[in-house]
Amino acid sequence: MNTRILVVDDDPTVAEVVARYLERDGHEVECVGDGAEALRRALASPPDLMVLDLMLPKIDGLQVCRKLRERWPVPVIMLTALGEEIDRVVGLETGADDYVTKPFSPRELALRVQSVLRRARGASVTGGTGVLRDGDLVVDVGAHEVRLGGAEVLLTAREFDLLAYLVRNPRQAFSRSALLNQVWGWSFGDSSTVTVHVRRLREKIEPDPTAPRRIVTVWGVGYRYEPLEPAGDPHIAGDPLDGAP
Repeated sequence: MNTRILVVDDDPTVAEVVARYLERDGHEVECVGDGAEALRRALASPPDLMVLDLMLPKIDGLQVCRKLRERWPVPVIMLTALGEEIDRVVGLETGADDYVTKPFSPRELALRVQSVLRRARGASVTGGTGVLRDGDLVVDVGAHEVRLGGAEVLLTAREFDLLAYLVRNPRQAFSRSALLNQVWGWSFGDSSTVTVHVRRLREKIEPDPTAPRRIVTVWGVGYRYEPLEPAGDPHIAGDPLDGAP
């Protein structure tokens, strides 16, 4: 399936190299050099994915991502400076699905693009097509949709995968590195990625994110999903493991 990718970088050399690699993979690529034009084009005709540099003229990458997230759940891969951890964390908090640090391998970026697109299309790392239910929280794996109290919860592809994985494995404590491996598919990486995504999920599904009841912290370990449904573990409808202990 052909996909439209918007590459936003004010360095024409970087944009050209990235575009060349993505076009080799069969993507349709458009390049722009400033944040204002990127936002205008993305809102007028949302791309399937945006590769977004953090430092841009007119409007910076964080503002572009934030304004885009208010309208569309377009997957975003942020390009950040090497070693600037705070930039990566802020980018993830703003809504970026992934990040690549400069200087980077164009092939690595192309692989990250494929990974994010697979998740955005519903190819969840959790597998299956069932519907997971825990009280008023419904995670439809097949439809790639989450509802809380009947209202749709807009999640990025990574947020959805993380939530679905935790709900499918209730009352199991996972370290950040384990979640990075199981959900992101990374054998190594910055564990703050997991921390930021957990924080964003709590803001979207917990009544009080400062005192979470579902995604709880296991001190010294990581995180655990604690079902609220009185009957016990989240009910998985339409799943071959439904009813299994």
